[in-house]
Amino acid sequence: MTGQHNYLIKAFLFLMFILLAVYLVRFSPVSGFFSPRALTELVEEAGFWAPVSFIILYAAGVCLFIPGTVLTGIGAAIFGPYFGFVYVWFGAMLGASGAFFIARYLGRDFAASLIKGRLARYDQAIERNGFATVLYLRLVYFPFTPMNFGMGLTRVRFWDYFAGTGLGIIVGTFIFTFFIGTIRNVWLSGDWWGLLSWQVFLSLALLGFSLYLPKLVKRIKGES
Repeated sequence: MTGQHNYLIKAFLFLMFILLAVYLVRFSPVSGFFSPRALTELVEEAGFWAPVSFIILYAAGVCLFIPGTVLTGIGAAIFGPYFGFVYVWFGAMLGASGAFFIARYLGRDFAASLIKGRLARYDQAIERNGFATVLYLRLVYFPFTPMNFGMGLTRVRFWDYFAGTGLGIIVGTFIFTFFIGTIRNVWLSGDWWGLLSWQVFLSLALLGFSLYLPKLVKRIKGES
């Protein structure tokens, strides 16, 4: 009875965390700290520690259900296409890990108590094929933050989840940061003829490819 009481308390805390996170970023003044302007100012004021500050803010934003595309776009706009990619990737990985551990510690026991029959077999399959499952879902752009928490509720091993996430988000993250960062560089240069540069055309081509990538991955999986 004590064990059941324990995981019910954890499940309640997990629910409260989600509700509080949604409230903070949607309806409270905290949401202002994650606006593009506020994040840009905070990072600029951090000086030498700007990359570290951004990575921490990105991770916190992920755990608070702020859309990853917004945070990624801000990172690319601040740091450019290449450093932006590096800092966004680290921030995304830190945030994904944090969300996973929150769900694993607070919600896994309760989720396990509800899993019966076919769901139990799926749960075991995720444990056996964790890396491949996570990699596939990342490549087809399954919503980032819900998946972070959702995987924490399953039996997937953390390192399978970490490796699948790290590899699975590289392509999409690079393409998006390269596109935003390239446009940012043209804007800063003031040379609008730069919009006709090969970098811009390449970024547009990569962006188009990224939109087709989920269909390609599903087709390959279906054929295999």
